Amino acid sequence: MSITFEAVYEDGVLKPAAPLPLKEHDRVRVTVEPSESWADRTYGMCAWEGDLEELRRLAVEEIDQDEEP
Repeated sequence: MSITFEAVYEDGVLKPAAPLPLKEHDRVRVTVEPSESWADRTYGMCAWEGDLEELRRLAVEEIDQDEEP
């Protein structure tokens, strides 16, 4: 069974936003990735002078074009 959930990192501990369907002492494997978008994570890494929303729109258009047959 695989589940995806939102969590917050506080005081050295990941705290799920809602209860998880796990029993006490269940062992799990955890993969952590930021919940912010690619555009949010990479904004400011290049000499872009537009705003974040324009960059997000351009990035989405490029991804859509790459997926067309």
